[in-house]
Amino acid sequence: WTACPGLRHDSARKGVGQGSGARTGQNAAMQIFERYQDLPAAARGSVITIGNFDGVHRGHQALLGVVRGLARQLHAPAAALLFEPHPRQFFQPDKPHFQLTSLPRKLELLERFGLDVAFVLAFDRAFAALTAAGFVEDVLVAGLGVRQVVIGYDFRYGAKRAGDPESLQRAGLDAGFGVTIVAQVGAAGEVFSSSAIRAELAQGDVAGAAQMMGHWWRVAGRVVAGAGRGTGLGYPTANLKLARDVALGHGIYAVRIHLDGKVYRAAAYLGTRPTFDDGEPVLELFLFDFDGDLYGREIAVEFIGFVRADAKFTSIEALKAQMAEDCSRAQALLDQAPAEPPPPGA
Repeated sequence: WTACPGLRHDSARKGVGQGSGARTGQNAAMQIFERYQDLPAAARGSVITIGNFDGVHRGHQALLGVVRGLARQLHAPAAALLFEPHPRQFFQPDKPHFQLTSLPRKLELLERFGLDVAFVLAFDRAFAALTAAGFVEDVLVAGLGVRQVVIGYDFRYGAKRAGDPESLQRAGLDAGFGVTIVAQVGAAGEVFSSSAIRAELAQGDVAGAAQMMGHWWRVAGRVVAGAGRGTGLGYPTANLKLARDVALGHGIYAVRIHLDGKVYRAAAYLGTRPTFDDGEPVLELFLFDFDGDLYGREIAVEFIGFVRADAKFTSIEALKAQMAEDCSRAQALLDQAPAEPPPPGA
């Protein structure tokens, strides 16, 4: 399996909210189903794409654009089928896997890019054992009643990844649904892929990653208590504990913080604090234009630009002087940054 399924419930939820960047001018939010059986008639007969959609990057967006266009032509819902957890996490649970986007963020972006329905299926032992033919017969035909399937050129499905685009086309001819294969997508000599974006982030190149994603990379979480060193240095911080698999390069970043519908500018530090204790990595955030207590509150952090790599300082005074310079550089990067990242080569 190279695509992605989902949750453990049989409920259907309505919408993921109309947050920043969500599509507008539509009467209903995207519907989300955590099953493929016993669906309402309005959710069946879709034009659907299948995948993990980690990062919902520009390559994924090309698939979504084809889905939307075909859905309009066929007067059908535009849909995506994704799996949770990622098959790689299921088959190799002890191996780190840097997930670019959480499921809530992924659903928010799928809605933003125009989908009507998302099916989030649980990737468990039974699903992993489903043959390619069984996936077509049980999920696509009997369950979803698909009209058209839009897939990437390298799509694989079924146990042992036995199914490929050509076999799906043959199955579609027999079962009465169409299959559209979308070629590799890229720009400026680079192919848009989740792996390439992870490589950019590992080097700290959040701007380069954002160009491939078509939106700023972000993390979200609840603010936790820190050691209080920032306050003592004159830079009180809000701290987030990131998932252990987040492989962002350590250093200082210019970021935007989303809180209760408002956006605040900040400088962020991710690292092990080598000047002090070389401990576990923590994301520390110094907000330029916020006065209040963030402890315990949910925030999203959008990474805009890289300031410098992490470093060890010989004195507290040297560190404080560098922090002042870091904040100035972060503010300059934020001043120059557009609302959305440009495409590569722009």
